[in-house]
Amino acid sequence: MVVYHLAVDIGASSGRHILGWMEEGKLRLKEIYRFENRLIEKNGHLCWDIDHLANEVKEGIRQCALLGYHPETMGIDTWAVDYVLLDAEGNRIGDAVAYRDGRTDQIRASLEEKGILTFEDHYAKTGIQYQKFNTVYQLLALKKEHPEELEQAEGMLMIPDYLNYILTGVKMQEYTNATTTALVNACTKDWDDELIERLGLKRSIFLKISEPGTIVGEFSEAVQKETGLNMKVILPATHDTGSAYLAVPAKDENAVFLSSGTWSLLGVENREPITSQDSMKQNFTNEGGFEYRFRYLKNIMGLWMIQNIRRELKDENGNLPSFPDLIRAAEEADSFAACVDVDDNRFLAPESMIEEVKKACADTNQNVPESTGEIMRTVYTSLADDYKRAVKSLEKLTGKTYTSMNIVGGGSQDMYLNQLTADATGLTVYAGPTEGTALGNLIVQMIEEKEIASLEEARNIIRESFDIKEVKPR
Repeated sequence: MVVYHLAVDIGASSGRHILGWMEEGKLRLKEIYRFENRLIEKNGHLCWDIDHLANEVKEGIRQCALLGYHPETMGIDTWAVDYVLLDAEGNRIGDAVAYRDGRTDQIRASLEEKGILTFEDHYAKTGIQYQKFNTVYQLLALKKEHPEELEQAEGMLMIPDYLNYILTGVKMQEYTNATTTALVNACTKDWDDELIERLGLKRSIFLKISEPGTIVGEFSEAVQKETGLNMKVILPATHDTGSAYLAVPAKDENAVFLSSGTWSLLGVENREPITSQDSMKQNFTNEGGFEYRFRYLKNIMGLWMIQNIRRELKDENGNLPSFPDLIRAAEEADSFAACVDVDDNRFLAPESMIEEVKKACADTNQNVPESTGEIMRTVYTSLADDYKRAVKSLEKLTGKTYTSMNIVGGGSQDMYLNQLTADATGLTVYAGPTEGTALGNLIVQMIEEKEIASLEEARNIIRESFDIKEVKPR
């Protein structure tokens, strides 16, 4: 009998319900449901429509039932750093403010000016890179704006943990996403009480941390009635990058991993954290992974820039250009030369990505792109150049030489960017699978259910189950 598992994979712009099962030694996938995720303006902030997300998660489960599928288990993964607060009765407090909101802009500077915490001390404890939107800064921004919400709170759940709570009524904090708060000690792998106290945060809101593979529970009676199904909910690596890294079918330890989507997450797996001053200065992070592996990586802006450019090019009938059309335009502009720093915060949430790229080129006295092709070419070459710098930094920090790069996620389908990446880094690129995050989510469920023996076996299965394209540097 076929045993089905369900991965709910939610990114910044959309979510999917992906069914997975083993058949003749290979892992099979089927998309069941897809839905939009969106940011909304609420109470002066950019927020996630969290009630919409919760309803869509349940609707996708209902669609499984309508199609005749009855998965044994399910897991949810999402982006990192964002959270909700719960009161003593388990009700949500306030809004699910999104990481792209500007409320955290001056928080780190304020901590240092007041002598509360230097980033050097912070990084030495947690190993988490500076991002102005790390959960710790969001909590401090909330404390400044709405201290009453933190005082009222009895629990903090990251977004996937909250969605699990909606389904099961069980409050559980998962490890990989917890580490992105920058409040988990890299050595103890638990909340850093001294750090929390120094920052004046309420210790009781930070729940016990559970590893990927932990069983959360089954659906509540209300959810069973609403969806027509009951499932065992299992914690995958709930941070989507943590799941994506699990699905990287690397052949040896000399491979760089790149999870390519809205963000580009470039790095490797380590057994121990690297929290040196050099690592801090290069802004590499030590995010928690499955089996307490560390995802030692650098966050790069990624396809967010291209997604925004595409949205801006919508015609009067509301039609968007296809990604192949945008790639062709970039190829036709291959003689155009300009490069921007894709990690500059100016690209995080600009009013116009096209205008911001142009301004960045003008500010650095370069050729200013005018046509769509020139703008696309600038972004593509800038991404590849950033990947090159990150690989060089990675080699210095780890003392290793890397010979290949495995790219997973939706961005692995962009063969133009894959070729530019191979050319810039000098590494052979192995592109695929595209559904890396959902696969990593499913792998943890299957390991917990003992259908797959280990992560190593899972990666071998992925290598045999999916088309992996090889791209050599020119």
